[in-house]
Formats: sequence, C-alpha cells, structure tokens
Amino acid sequence: VGAPLATALMGHFASAEGVGVWQSFVVMAVIYFIFMIGGALGYRVPPTGWKPEGWTAPAAKAKNSMITNRHVHVSVAWKTPQFRLVWLVLCLNVSAGIGILGMASPLLQEVFAGKLLGNGLTFSELNADQLKAIAAIAAGFTGLLSLFNIGGRFFWASCSDYIGRKATYFVFFALGFLLYASVPTLGHMGSIALFVAAFCVVLSMYGGGFATVPVYLADLFGTQMVGAIHGRLLTAWAAAGVLGPVLVNYLREYQLSHGVARADAYNITLYILAGLLVLGFICNLLIRPVADKYFMTDAELAAEQAIGRDKGASAATSLEWKASDGSKPLVIAAWLAVGIPLAWGVWITLQKTAVLFH
Repeated sequence: VGAPLATALMGHFASAEGVGVWQSFVVMAVIYFIFMIGGALGYRVPPTGWKPEGWTAPAAKAKNSMITNRHVHVSVAWKTPQFRLVWLVLCLNVSAGIGILGMASPLLQEVFAGKLLGNGLTFSELNADQLKAIAAIAAGFTGLLSLFNIGGRFFWASCSDYIGRKATYFVFFALGFLLYASVPTLGHMGSIALFVAAFCVVLSMYGGGFATVPVYLADLFGTQMVGAIHGRLLTAWAAAGVLGPVLVNYLREYQLSHGVARADAYNITLYILAGLLVLGFICNLLIRPVADKYFMTDAELAAEQAIGRDKGASAATSLEWKASDGSKPLVIAAWLAVGIPLAWGVWITLQKTAVLFH
C-alpha cells in the first residue's frame, strides 16, 4: 500500500518548485498515525479464563519438547542462549531477504537487459526508450515480489502449525540456500521464468520468517510475555536492515569498480547471501528447549498476571464473551478501513506486475 500511495501523492504534489516529497511524507505520517493509534486503542488484554462464546479447547496433542506450557519473564528471556540464537536466525534470514528486495529491480534489468524485450542487447547497449521499457518490467517484478512477501506470511505461518517452527526455519534456510546459489546459473541460462520464480519463493520465505518468529518465541518462552520478548527480538530486524543492503550495495560497487560486467556483478553477492543462510541453518540447529531455571514460578506468574489483568479472575474461571449487536457496525467499519486500502494496493501492484508477462 505504501509504495503506490507515495507515488500517487508525489504525483499530486509535484510542481515547478519541487517533486512533492515533503508534502507526501506529511500526508503519509498523518495516515499512519491515525491507523496505528486506532489499532492500538482497539487492543484489549483479556482476563485469565477468557474465551469466546461456544469455543472449546482443542484436544491435547502429543508432548513436543520444543513447545512449553510455562512462561519466561522478559527480563530473563533475552539472557538465554535460545534468545540469542533466535536473534541470529531472524537477522540472517532477514539480511538475505532484505538484500534481495533492494537489488531486485537493477538485478533483473542488468542480468537480462535486452532479453526482457526479446533481443540480445546488453544493458549498456540499450537506448533510452528500451531502458524505460525494462524499468517498467522490473517494477512489475518488484511488485510481484511484494505479493509473495505478503502471501508467504500466511502460507509459511500456517505450514509451521503442522511441521513446527524449527522445521519451518530449516526449510527457509535449506531451500533458500539452494535458490540463492542457483540464481547466477539461471541468469546465465537466460531463463527469466525460473529466475523470477526463484526470487518469488525466496521473498515468500522472507515474509514467512516474520510471521513465524513470534510463535517460535511463544513455543520457547511461553505466551505470557511473548509480545515484549518479540519487541526486543526485532532489534535483529533493525540490524539486518543495515547489514543486508550495505552488503549488497558495497559488493556490487566494488565489483563494478574492478571491471566486472554488470550482468555478473551480483554473482558473488548471491553466493555470500547463500552463505548467510548456512549460518542461519546452524543457529537454528543449535536451538534447544529452554532450561527449567529460566521459567517463572507459579507465584511469579500469578503476580505478573495480576498486574495487567482482571484481579478478580483466575485460571479456573471460565469467562465467556459474546459480541453485542451494537458492535457489528464498528467491526465492519474496521475491516473496511483495513481491507479497502489493502485491496487498492494489491490492485495497483497487480497492474504493474502484468507488464512482466507481456
């Protein structure tokens, strides 16, 4: 949603005095503020024993040593080896994915160049009109990646419910390594379809990693403070946001400055990103269940629950909740407020993506 909205706003505010960047940022800041505050005010922490009307707990499954029913305090969780390993797992997975996002457009243009238009010209041989044409195709490519980024969050998070969080990350790292390592070969083969498909799968796992990691934390540390623990873990995302793009851009510029052809300048970068995924695989392999000494006692857990929940409720109390009839219009309005902008963003992205297949 953000990218097409920013483009539309800059087009609206553009004038002889400027391209409308600051005005667009102000408008987007107001929009983001309204949506974020509205979402935050909609959250409620349910009391102990709360459940929707008519809901019954699922049947107990076989014991999984990687899923705990106890809880670790946030001040303790970040000191555990499991937290540090999950931090590295997320950082390495995101570094590889976010690096690809930043170089997706120039990568497609410089590797395939004239092949995108049906001729064999290199990037430096293309004229202005041809460069503009392949730029439009590359924009469709990045749009397609964004859709797989979104879809991967639903797909991989759902898969993790069946195969487990640790196994899901094993898939991310193993499959990701194979795809990253194969992309240079696919580029030399001139297979645009396989090249695009490989990156689509990679970006789906980038999004899937974000969607799966909160539940991974809940499995390891319990659900009582998973939100706060996840907040600290997101420092891995911040670190990856620097590591991935810097690694990709510096390596590319270094190779170009040493005479490497544009079409080949990404090969070493992709192999290094594949190496990051190998490190992530090892970190994920080392993750074990949290030791008993880190979990809160029953008394400590009760004290924490009393801070933010209904002090009159207990785990033995069943509090059934039913939505009032008056809340339905508000629920519909909330879904429309989210669904309409999302549908608009997806539609704009699909329009750009369609260029890729012409």
